[in-house]
Amino acid sequence: MILILLGPPGAGKGTQAERLVARSGFRQISTGDMLRAEVARGTPIGREAKAIMDRGELVPDAMIVRLLGDRIAAESGHNVILDGFPRTVPQAEALDGMLSARGLRLAGVIVIEVDDAKLTERIVGRFTCATCGAGYHERFRPTRIPGVCDRCGGTEFIRRADDTAQTVTARLAAYHRQTAPLLPYYRRQGKLYPVDGMADIDAVAAAIDRVIEGLESAAGSPKCDRARLTHPEAGL
Repeated sequence: MILILLGPPGAGKGTQAERLVARSGFRQISTGDMLRAEVARGTPIGREAKAIMDRGELVPDAMIVRLLGDRIAAESGHNVILDGFPRTVPQAEALDGMLSARGLRLAGVIVIEVDDAKLTERIVGRFTCATCGAGYHERFRPTRIPGVCDRCGGTEFIRRADDTAQTVTARLAAYHRQTAPLLPYYRRQGKLYPVDGMADIDAVAAAIDRVIEGLESAAGSPKCDRARLTHPEAGL
């Protein structure tokens, strides 16, 4: 099974992908990690990609799709979840073409839906202990004693430089401009499955599991009623 996990920055895609890998044996495929690995190994495609990046240019979609195809083939027999690709409709079209040429198909696209204003509030208030890395939030998870880490007693805290309202707003705008058009693209294919990203982490994970269970059921039985899936038209 090949899945895509979509959602705006800060929606929890990374967290949910990691949990899916841990509990369900999925293989997470990150195009960014693949490119860095090829560059580090000095492979022909890695040298080509490095030359392009050294010029300050973007690696062509065709190169990424070729790498992705080879990696998916290497993971034959395993369920995979794609991380960081596609980000645009042309990339999605290229991915569909590559999978079709290899006799493969995309099972579904899970989109973590969030409210932009609430997401911004959730991101901007984050901070972590500089000593042990414990995570907190000014409003939703403050330290029990102000200025003191609950876990280790540390008194130094750090914030990500990009966890500002201005940066988050810009990243969300880029997502809506470039990546959100993927939603109607996959909806037309009947492959889009939304989950509520504003729920707590465990509830989001459970919703994703229900989608996957439905997809597995459908794949195992051609006559399976698709209304059983957690599909947009079926409700969650």
